[in-house]
Amino acid sequence: MKKILVYGIVFALALTGCKKQLDVKNPNEPTPAASTSEQGVVSLAQGSVYINGFKTLKYGDGVFGLYWSGAMGFHELLGDVIGAEAANSFLNQIGCPNKVTLDNASVVVNPNNPSTWYSFARTVNQNDYQGQNFSYYEWAYSYNMITACNSLLEVIPNVSFTGNSASKAAALKAWAHFWKGFAYSRIGSIYYAGLINNAFAATNGNYVSKEAIITEANAQLDAAIADLGAVTSASDYSVIIGKLIPSFCQVDKGMPPTTAMWIRTINTLKARNILVNKQFAAMQPADWQSILTLTNSGVQATDFIFTGRTTATGDFLPASSGYVAAKIQSSGSGGGTYKLSERWVQEFKAGDLRKTQNVRTGANWIGNSDRGNAFNTRHTLINGGNGLAGTYSYVNTTPEAFELALVSTYEENALMRAEALINTGQVDQGLALVDAVRTYMGAGLAPVANTGLTQVQAQEELRRERRIALAFRGLSFYDARRYKISEPASAGGGRTGCVVVSNAGTLNTNATIEYGYLDYWDVPDNELAYNPAASGSAPTKNPKQ
Repeated sequence: MKKILVYGIVFALALTGCKKQLDVKNPNEPTPAASTSEQGVVSLAQGSVYINGFKTLKYGDGVFGLYWSGAMGFHELLGDVIGAEAANSFLNQIGCPNKVTLDNASVVVNPNNPSTWYSFARTVNQNDYQGQNFSYYEWAYSYNMITACNSLLEVIPNVSFTGNSASKAAALKAWAHFWKGFAYSRIGSIYYAGLINNAFAATNGNYVSKEAIITEANAQLDAAIADLGAVTSASDYSVIIGKLIPSFCQVDKGMPPTTAMWIRTINTLKARNILVNKQFAAMQPADWQSILTLTNSGVQATDFIFTGRTTATGDFLPASSGYVAAKIQSSGSGGGTYKLSERWVQEFKAGDLRKTQNVRTGANWIGNSDRGNAFNTRHTLINGGNGLAGTYSYVNTTPEAFELALVSTYEENALMRAEALINTGQVDQGLALVDAVRTYMGAGLAPVANTGLTQVQAQEELRRERRIALAFRGLSFYDARRYKISEPASAGGGRTGCVVVSNAGTLNTNATIEYGYLDYWDVPDNELAYNPAASGSAPTKNPKQ
């Protein structure tokens, strides 16, 4: 067995929010507090997710190094929700399309070298680049979490619990299996291959296909459901879940979920694993039916879910920089590290109060022309919103004021169900859920259900609503990929009718963008350099050239 070297597991750090939250012991130095006490195992469980999964890596970058601002930011760049000019670790190249054709038919190619995204991604995917290799981050964070949860599962049988020990142990096992399922879901949904590793601090060189990783993700999620079904004492379960979630996160939607709520979160995540890992055109009736079944028992509008709450003290979600939208907001033109994409803003329907609440439009911001061909913008996000009560705000950098959904939400569940209904001939039933999400977020839009929309028109309503409702949560690229928008033009990809501000400051409203992004990333060389593929492994490189 070979030890994975890219993760940089750190258990001994502590998060501090409104109160000191974590006192996580190092499982490599077994002590009674770390391996046999209830508080010790709870601390280990909490740190496995919030430190190892979302905060600490062997390598990093000060601009985007955290999970929710960096690894998820890359998804938003590739989904054309945001842009970037900063060249830190090639950030400006991650979301730079291969080609933009303006309204006057002039063509602006990717100004970077290499000039195509495939070449760029493979040029930087080198172990020598360490944290400059963008493909390293999501892989490393995910396997950090998996490895830490493996340690937790090894420790749990040795713990002496108070009260109903079986229920407390089951809750902790559910925590470990759930977050492993989350991490495997992220791996299988973005990398061409991965590793299945269910032993602490060890791995193997047997790389398996992305499909096999998703199968493992669902197996872990099913194990979590079984664990939750083994809970017989609601009070003892509440004690454990109340300690696992940091107290500063236990606000609003982030209150500890019941076992039933948690299972609904899992069902929504399993539905996502189906939806985002198939091309839209390849979806079969059985796929839509599976999504309908899962979302029927998915997250409800009143459920408590797993969220992160921002803090002033630099925990896993720093208020001013810990998530994607926080790195966009600005009182001036152009935003911050991330720029708000013109293509995202054009998705809002006329009269959508979410635009009024969140989007400030001003003078053109024009970036360096040698760093991008589509990142110029007139827009940024309004910090804390524009004062519209009841309408969702995407960003608030006041400490403790912003709640970020970490896994599944009502909005995502409802929109997946809506899509399945629309594509199985139940158009108005699906549109009613689109209306429900808009009402839930305070959009103030007139209903679209029962207005005579065709299936094609309903699909477009759904596509646009997913772009708006689920923005900045690390889901945007999945949609661009499954609709083939992110693909090269030769593969039927690209997007027409785009709003683009040219490098000369000219507003274009019917531009064409050919993105040319790789649908699934190659395994990071940061891993392969230390853990090469064994004989019989699945290919670790996407065959697309």
